[in-house]
Formats: sequence, C-alpha cells, structure tokens
Amino acid sequence: MTLRFDKLGVVIAALAAYAAFLAPFATFRANRIVPGQARSILEALPQAIGPLLLAIIVVVAIIALLKTPLVLRLAAIVVALVALALLIGVAGTFLTPAGNTFARVSPASGFWILIFAFTLLLADVLTRLNLSPSARVGVLVVAALAIGLLLISGRWDSLSILKEYSNRVDSFWAEGSKHVTLALGSLLAAVIVGLPLGILCHRVESLRAGVLNVLNIIQTIPSIALFGLLIAPLGWVAAQVPGAAALGIRGIGTAPAFVALFLYSLLPVVANTVVGLAGVPRAANDAARGMGMTDRQRLFGVEFPLAFPVILTGIRIVLVQNIGLATIAALIGGGGFGVFVFQGVGQTAMDLVLLGAVPTVALAFAAAIILDAVIEMTATKRRVETA
Repeated sequence: MTLRFDKLGVVIAALAAYAAFLAPFATFRANRIVPGQARSILEALPQAIGPLLLAIIVVVAIIALLKTPLVLRLAAIVVALVALALLIGVAGTFLTPAGNTFARVSPASGFWILIFAFTLLLADVLTRLNLSPSARVGVLVVAALAIGLLLISGRWDSLSILKEYSNRVDSFWAEGSKHVTLALGSLLAAVIVGLPLGILCHRVESLRAGVLNVLNIIQTIPSIALFGLLIAPLGWVAAQVPGAAALGIRGIGTAPAFVALFLYSLLPVVANTVVGLAGVPRAANDAARGMGMTDRQRLFGVEFPLAFPVILTGIRIVLVQNIGLATIAALIGGGGFGVFVFQGVGQTAMDLVLLGAVPTVALAFAAAIILDAVIEMTATKRRVETA
C-alpha cells in the first residue's frame, strides 16, 4: 500500500521534530535578567515524563504527516496541546530549586514552535471540518476556559511570566482596562463618524475620491510619527481651551493615543461602507422605489441591512488593528499592555515583554474569531432573507 503524505503535515512534522529534539524546551535563569541556560525536553522534565512527551510529539507528527481521518487528527492535536500546557508548568517546578524565589523558568523556542505547529494543524482541521460560526465561537470559549482553569489551578505559577504577573497584578488589570478602553473607544468613535461619512461618500460621488485619498494618506503615517504629530496641537488645546486639561486632553497620555487610533480607524470603516452600499443590487432599490419608499427608508430599510456584512468586515479590521496599535500608546504615556512590553525591553526582561504581548495577541485573536463568526451569520441571514 502506498503511503499518502499531507502537504501541511510535512511542514508540521518537520517543525515538531526540530522543536522536540534540537530546540530547547525551557530556559532557566538564576534571576530575571541574567542570561538563561537552555534545557531540552529530557533535561527540563522529570525522568519518567520527558520520554512520554517526546512519544506524544512523535505520534502526533506521524498522524499529521499521513492523510489520517480528521477526527483522529483533532484528538491527537488536543492531547498534544494539553500535554504541552501541563508539562511546561511541571518543567517550571522541576527546574526551580526548592525555596528559591529569584530563579526564573521560561518556555523556550522549542515549546513555542510546538505550540505554533500544533495550533496551525488544529486550525487546518477545524477549517476542513467546516464548523458553523457558533461552533467556532464555542471552540474559542472552551479553549479560554481551559486556559483559565490552568491559571486558577496554579500549575503555571512557577513560570517566570506568572511571577511577573504576581508582582504587578494590580497594574496589569489597570493597564488592561486602559488598553481595551482605547481600542473599543476609538472604534466606537470611528463608527459614529465613519458610517455617516461613508454614506455621504456613496451618495455624493464627487466627495468620494478626495475623502478616501486623505484617509489613505493618514493610514500611511507610521504610528509613532502620528502620535508625535498630535502632541503639539493637543498640548495647545490643553493650554488654551478652558476645561480641556480637566477632561484629560493634553499633549501626552491617553488623548493623542485615542485620536491617533481614531484616525487610523476611519479608512476601513468609510471604505467598507462605500463598498457595501455600492454592492446593493439595483433590483432591490428598484423594488423599494416601486413600493413608494423614500430615500431615507431605502437607506435604512434596504441598503444598509444588505451592506451590513461588508461594513462589519471593516469594523473587524479596525478592532484587530486597534488592539495591536494600542500597545504603542505606552510610548507617550497612554497606558495599556505596551507598558509591560517597553518596560521589559528596557530591563532586558523577556518575560515582562511577554506579559504585555501575550494578552494583546489573545485579545486580537479572540476578537477576530468572534467577529468573523458574526459576519458569517449576518451574511447567511441576509442571503436567506433575499432568496
């Protein structure tokens, strides 16, 4: 019998083999800033557990390499990811000397490559299973609950990133609140301004090119440069306008970060509104006119509902973009998870960098999955209604 190999599986198997046998699984440091000492899987885990993890990785790599049933691939991936999640915590406990509060144990490149490879394989399997939007959101919820249980159980407490978190637990949630507020607040402002502006550009064709060109120019300005450009005018407003400083408007801080994110958000909202309204079938508008509907009634009763999935796609782009860009706001005192990222860079403490980067990536990933599901459900509903 001829063996058939999966193309993606070849890549996954190669990554898994390199990560398991050549790359370090964990890094031990005597304190948070000294250079680390790499530890392989066999060195980082107790004697009976290391070979078991290697065996799991090899089995999953073989299953990925061959054209195996999707259910088998899914079960193998889940086992591998759960094993990695549990055993990295075991490695932290095993490598940390008893009673030592200064030592730091961090996941190394091998661990991250394995997580990336198996998560990529999981995404491929879920795509092939063609799950419904609600099922995809359900998978996200289950994954979030599993990670939450691991955090609550204390199995990761020996890892350096959790030690950094425990030292900054109050500031972590305060900066997280600022990060979410910046991302969602600027999105809301962009929707409030961008939707009417997009409708206007759709209705008045002479304005369309000019408005979109200006927003395109803003989009090309690097984020740090735009933050810097806003310092002087907002500083002037704070000094000259009574009550502005009391409202938080000043040259540095949240205000310039909010304005910059708002400006970056306008182009996707306006452009997708124009594209969505332009894609409304002429027959739908003709039928609405035949029923005696006014322009306003056609806009809100026919055009906008049909264009909504496209508009929602623009909102998805903005939200994911803003969650990432809000990290840069820390450079001008805007707060957010970027505070930990830049503190970590300044102190050469990689785990402090991860304390800011990991929740940022997780928020963006979750937002993308949820909004993708909402877009698909909305588009399906519109197709059913117009059929």
